[in-house]
Order: sequence, then structure tokens, then C-alpha cells
Amino acid sequence: MSEAIKQPVGPEGIIQMQGVNKWYGQFHVLKDINLNVRQGERIVLCGPSGSGKSTTIRCLNRLEEHQQGRIVVDGVELTNDLKQIEAIRREVGMVFQHFNLFPHLTILQNCTLAPMWVRKMPKRKAEEIAMHYLERVRIPEQAHKFPGQLSGGQQQRVAIARALCMKPKIMLFDEPTSALDPEMVKEVLDTMVSLAEDGMTMLCVTHEMGFARTVANRVIFMDKGEIVEQAAPDDFFDRPQNERTQLFLSQILH
Repeated sequence: MSEAIKQPVGPEGIIQMQGVNKWYGQFHVLKDINLNVRQGERIVLCGPSGSGKSTTIRCLNRLEEHQQGRIVVDGVELTNDLKQIEAIRREVGMVFQHFNLFPHLTILQNCTLAPMWVRKMPKRKAEEIAMHYLERVRIPEQAHKFPGQLSGGQQQRVAIARALCMKPKIMLFDEPTSALDPEMVKEVLDTMVSLAEDGMTMLCVTHEMGFARTVANRVIFMDKGEIVEQAAPDDFFDRPQNERTQLFLSQILH
């Protein structure tokens, strides 16, 4: 198999989606999605349930397959070529609604598994990097515990640290706080704010509009598989242009 074909990342951005369409059977879930994300940009996707937000970001690392259009991530076009898919997945970290930690492995082992297997990193080096990121998310003292011994908020911070251990260029967050008790939400959002301040390219599906207003460079509203509106946070929240956006915001901003 050939190595992934990588093109230089131009002004189009580190992520490019051009005319992307996806169907589940007869259901047209993504309709002509066009999106360019520049390096270091922080994008929040919001919208009602079933609007295509999670599917959009899951297409970026081939957790979902698009049927039409073009997706380029860090200069690599996403095709059926496994080398292309693997090349993209090495550069894209993902944090899900549910933590997906291996319950039988310690926190440290959860964080070192992928760097050792995928990046072929020596164990000692992988452990050094894992401890660095566990400190970064403020739970280094939990390194030798098992996931079941941690709170939900702590487990989600481990999931973020685990993704960072692969040294990704892009982080995708798919509703990372929606499975957490309210008192645990802030600790995870604070970790994400800290990442944003470091210049990480981030795409985040979330209903946390305070986070969107504070952290995002751009907020995208999706409905029925379409990008309906996108704008800088102040314009998006204070001066929404589309009636569907206005209705959505009136329902969630109390």
C-alpha cells in the first residue's frame, strides 16, 4: 500500500469540507455541507437533535462515511484508502459524550496504549507524555487508579488527556458534557478553555452556549442536515439573521 498522499495546507484551511452529502438509507442526513476551518480556529456546532452536527464531525475521521463531496484534513483527502484514513486519524483527537475508557486498564495505561501501538512510542516516553497531559488536565494523582474509581468529570478529563497523548493537530468534541452531572460540567469546560488558549484547532458539538460565546471564533447553527447560519459569537447570539436560528436561540437561552 502506498503512503498517504499529503498536499500542502493552503489558505483553504486545515479542514475542508466541500459539497459533502450523506444518507442513512433514504434519510438525507447531511445536505451539501461546505466548511473551511483554519489552523487554530475554534468552531462550535449547535442545533436541535438530529440536525447533523455529530455526523458532520464524525465524517472528519471516517467514523461516518460521506457519500458525496470532498473532505481534506491537514492536507490529506479522505478516501476509501486505509492509509489516508489512518494518516488523518493520527492527527485528529476525539472526545465523545461517553468516556470510552478501558475499564480494566489504569488511567496511565489508557493514555499510553495508542501512542505505543499507533505511534510506536517506547513505553517510558509514552508514560512521560501521559503524565504531562494528566497534569495538564489536573489529575496526575489518578494515574494508577482505574476508570471506575473516578467521577464522571474526572473520566472525561482523562479522555481529553488520552486524546492529547497522540499529539493531534485537531481536537473534535462530540457533546463532551452532556452525560455529566451539572456540577461536573465546569471542570471539563475549563479544561477545554485551557486547550483553546493554547491554540488547539477545535470543533465542538455542544449545547453549552456560554462556552460557545467565550471560546469559539465561529458558531455554526445546523438544522435538518444543513448549515443554516454561521458567525462570530457576538453576531451569532446578539444579531442572528435566520428565523430558524432565532427560534433555536429563544428556546435554549433562558
